[in-house]
Amino acid sequence: MDFRFPPADDTHRIDVSRLDMPPRILLGPGPSNYHPRVSLALAMNEVGHLDPSFIELMNENQELLRYVWQTGNPFTIPVSGTGSAAMEATVANCVEPGDVVLIGCNGYFGERLCDMASRYGADVRRIERPWGEVFDDAEIAEALDIHKPAILGIIHGETSTGAAQPMDGIGKICREFDCLLLLDTVTSLGGAPVFLDRWHVDLAYSGSQKCLSCPPGISPLTIGPRAWEKINRRKSPVPNWYLDMTMVGKYWGKERTYHHTAPINMNYALREALALIAEEGLEKRWDRHAQNASVLWDGLSDLGIDCLVERRFRLPSLTTACVPDGIDPKAVCSYLLENYNIEIAGAFGPLAGKVWRIGLMGFNSRLENVTLLLAALKDALESA
Repeated sequence: MDFRFPPADDTHRIDVSRLDMPPRILLGPGPSNYHPRVSLALAMNEVGHLDPSFIELMNENQELLRYVWQTGNPFTIPVSGTGSAAMEATVANCVEPGDVVLIGCNGYFGERLCDMASRYGADVRRIERPWGEVFDDAEIAEALDIHKPAILGIIHGETSTGAAQPMDGIGKICREFDCLLLLDTVTSLGGAPVFLDRWHVDLAYSGSQKCLSCPPGISPLTIGPRAWEKINRRKSPVPNWYLDMTMVGKYWGKERTYHHTAPINMNYALREALALIAEEGLEKRWDRHAQNASVLWDGLSDLGIDCLVERRFRLPSLTTACVPDGIDPKAVCSYLLENYNIEIAGAFGPLAGKVWRIGLMGFNSRLENVTLLLAALKDALESA
């Protein structure tokens, strides 16, 4: 077909050849490859967003998300948008102008939370650690005592550093200071132990494209009873119409009131990705990620590559591997992509040029991927 605009001008011809993309093995910080069943789900017949069959699927997605998050929160939904949309939804709904919001900043995504909260009028305070480190309960308790925040924001799995924040005591400390706990589980949900109710988490969000192994474009969100109390006490409407959960909740609740057209096929994909997790079982899935990460870490050590994060605080789903002296990190990434179809990524901020970010997420956390990557890395380093 020859599409032109204007018709007589050959310089405006549009190429409409068949779309074709390379078969990458995505071992970076996300997105991850997904199971063939998820691909099949994406291609299923589309129905309306109020079709009885779709409403049944909505219920399944909510229940499956509660399972994966280990929470009984009634308000647990997939937001129509990428993980950043669910991230912003927590802030937009719970932050009012003047609220003191304390953010744990030990990587890029703590900084993003600070930016979002400030745009909604929060009085943002910071507790800081160098990138790659984690917080301890004592310093968090001290910061809560000093700042008396309405909300504490913590990144459970920091995608920029590969650090996993220990969570066992933080929620109880927040309750002592009458503070809501907001948790980022974007790179941990489905790949590392997460226990929202046990940890006394009030709000959490995640993304679909990492350990859930679903395409990007839909994002889990959960809001607990204490957070809903704060939302219901708002003196002004939620300032983001699209992410106003008092309205979106009526679509995902018993009313099924129209708010926007949900991404139908993305919900199919999410349902199948979550069903695969339930079939495998959370503990087996967590163990699989831990075992494969351990093989990767040992293999990197054999290659003379150190890891940034102390072993006991590493995410099993994302590893920051330190670039050896004299090696061009971008050249290694390009070599892996061109010769092995493997994607790993560099870093940004203070870690730019210093580490590679290697993801073993969800469907991609398999021993054969680890073995291939280590062999490819060895080749790339010898060729550098």
